[in-house]
This record gives sequence, C-alpha cells and structure tokens, in this order.
Amino acid sequence: MCKTVTADDIRKSVEDNDVRFLRLAFTDINGTLKAVEVPKSQLEKVLSNDIRFDGSSIDGFVRLQESDMVLYPDLSTWAVLPWTDVRGGKIGRLICSVHMTNREPFPGDPRNNLERVLGEMKKMGYTQFDIGFEAEFHLFKLDDKGNWTTEVPDHASYFDLTSNDEGASCRRDIVETLESIGFEVEAAHHEVGDGQQEIDFKFDDALTTADRVQIFKMVVRAVARRHNLFATFMAKPIQGQAGNGMHTNMSMFKGKRNVFYNKNNKYHLSDEALYFLNGILEHARAITAIGDPTVNSYKRLIPGFEAPVYISWAAKNRSPLVRVPSAGELNTRLELRSVDPTANPYLLLAACLTAGLNGIKEAKKPMKPVTSNVFEMSEDERKKLGIKPLPSTLHNAIKAFKADKVIQSALGEHLTKSFIDSKELEWSQYTQSVSDWERNKYMGY
Repeated sequence: MCKTVTADDIRKSVEDNDVRFLRLAFTDINGTLKAVEVPKSQLEKVLSNDIRFDGSSIDGFVRLQESDMVLYPDLSTWAVLPWTDVRGGKIGRLICSVHMTNREPFPGDPRNNLERVLGEMKKMGYTQFDIGFEAEFHLFKLDDKGNWTTEVPDHASYFDLTSNDEGASCRRDIVETLESIGFEVEAAHHEVGDGQQEIDFKFDDALTTADRVQIFKMVVRAVARRHNLFATFMAKPIQGQAGNGMHTNMSMFKGKRNVFYNKNNKYHLSDEALYFLNGILEHARAITAIGDPTVNSYKRLIPGFEAPVYISWAAKNRSPLVRVPSAGELNTRLELRSVDPTANPYLLLAACLTAGLNGIKEAKKPMKPVTSNVFEMSEDERKKLGIKPLPSTLHNAIKAFKADKVIQSALGEHLTKSFIDSKELEWSQYTQSVSDWERNKYMGY
C-alpha cells in the first residue's frame, strides 16, 4: 500500500540528503520510462503541479498543436536515488501522472488510464487489485566502447550457486540498491538461461506495483552498467535458450478479504475468482497484444521453453496460460504466465482487470482445468477440450486486439488508437527488414 508522504516530508528530505536535482518520471505508450529533470530551485513548482513539458515529442501522446502537458507528481513515490551525479549531489525521484493544461487527467497517459480502470473496480465494490510481478532479465558484457555484446558473464542455470561470477555480484548489488529505495525484495536467483536473472519484490496494489516495475527496470540497468554489464528485458535475446517472462500474479480484495479465496471450493478458488479467470481466458488473445507487445515477444511464445502457447488453465501444471499456485487465504491468486517484461505494466494491468471484471459481470465458469502437458497433446485433443492457441505473431495479436471491444475499453479511445498505430508501424518495419538468417539462407538462390 502507498505510504503517506507530504510536501513538507519532501522538502526536508531534499535538504537532509543534499538533493540537487528532481527527476519527474512518467511512462509512454510503449512502456518506456521518460523523465523531466529540474534543479531543486524548482521544488515548489514541482509540489504545486506546475512543471510543463512538450507532449508532442512523446510516442502516443499528442499532436504538435496540442503539445503542452503538465506533470502531477505522486508524492508517495518520492525516493532519493542511491547514487550521486558527477558534481556529488543526489537526485530525488517522483513518479508523475500527466495532465492537460486545463488540469484534467490526460487520457493518453497509461498511469491515468490504470487509475480510471481501478475506479471502475471500486464502483463494483472491490477495494484493491493486488499484483505480484516476476520479471526476468539477461546480463551481457559491454565492449571497450561501452556497447552491448552477446557475451554473457556466466553459463549457470536455474538456482545455481555462482557466487564468484560478475552476474551474481551484480544481482546482489541490484538487490541492495532496491532495498535502499524502499523495495522489499523477497527472492533473487539465477534463471534457466545463460546470464539470466530473476529478482522478485513484494506484491502490492496494482498502481504501486506498476510504478515499482518501472523503477525496478531503471535500477537494474543502472547497476548493471556499474558492473560493466548490459541488462536487457528483451523477451528472447538468445536463440535456443529460455526467454524473459514476467509472470503476473493477481488477486482482488474487499477490505482485508481476498475475494478469490473460498476454502470450500476446489483449489480454494471462489466463484468470483473463476468468473475473473474466465474473463482472462476469453480475452487472452487480445491481452497478448499488450502483454507481449514486440515482434521479438513471439519468439519466446513457442513450445519447448515453458512459456505458454495455448489458452487453458491448471493448478500445479505449468504448461497452461494461467496457473493457480498453492497458497493460503491471503495469497490465493491467478498467475498469468504469458506476459514478458517489455509490456507496459499500466496497460497490461488495465487490460487484465477489465477482462476479469467483465468475467465477473458475465458470471460464467471457465473450461475445465488441464491436468496433462498441453504441449504433448495432439491438435485434435486440444480442439476437443476447447483449447485455442495464443497469437503466433505480433500481427495476429494486433488483429485480435482490434476485434476485442472489451480490451479496447480497457485502454480507452486515445490509448487504443495510439497502441494500434505504434504496433502496426513496428510490424511494418519488421516485415521490411532483412535479417542475417535470410541472407545466409537465400543468397545462393
């Protein structure tokens, strides 16, 4: 839950920590963290929501003639970054929502949009949408000029003890840095692939967790640089090895009660949880466009690497799209396993919540859970069970998104248009590119 931070708290922190610059962060349509940085002399303007910037230069925001945007910092996100600039002073950071000059929330801001959808949830009587992200990333070595390479710092595997390599040292440094700015890190370990890492931080409400995953990425990249390494959240950076996922754990509350839990039902899932689950499954193909938003994402969603490919659910079985982990009452949750960390977390959570709430409104139970490995089933077996595939390309995912009015409503008119425009441009650029694989395969023809 967000802590209460006042303007006076920030003023005092600025003086006590020798903060000389204020970094005002916000997120564009593609999930990229942007920032406006101002000297501490502008602190009062920051606190009175009076810092403006040119929105026409940000992907998916506005046209040139509508360019003025205003930053509204969320004071609860205040943190003093644990590194100094070249002059020795510290940098304070605030996460902001974007408003228009008439002071209305800008509908093209992904953070504002998530707050809107959370408001719709509260109108239905729910008080909190809790999220736990498990974001994986790869570390690669830098060359003498500071550019990334494809050389990894280790060749370890899942949970391997690699205490002496640079990847493990970097991972520990990331954990300590995160904790210094208020993260509660629950686990950190090596993942399956060469140079692949995972660091899990404590679950929280949707808006707080979306903010944190953006800051998490920033910290990972910054600390990796200090170790002469390059961190990437790209979905599939190494051919033939496991890709980077961002399993998304979801539960919903009324006060202190987890409404997904019912001790008398199978898997301890309440009817509301099952309805919510059915909403996710019914809209999974459109959600995939948002949760796996790059051309490269679909090179991870292939059989053989544990990433899901088919729309189904299960309890212990890890091959379906949604899994129900074993947990107690407060931690009963649904785990969406298809998402990768290139997703815009604000758009993703808005889409998942909208799909789930729509499922609750429709009150339909999902298909039966899968008890065997979906990858080993024949096409006919999957068809008999009603198991459909996820989109196999970004192009197909965008087609599914364009056909799904429920998931479009999760983004609203402005973001829907911006998202489609951005992804169709990305696909068009990809289809016009010529890869080394193609040259090696076809130059002899």
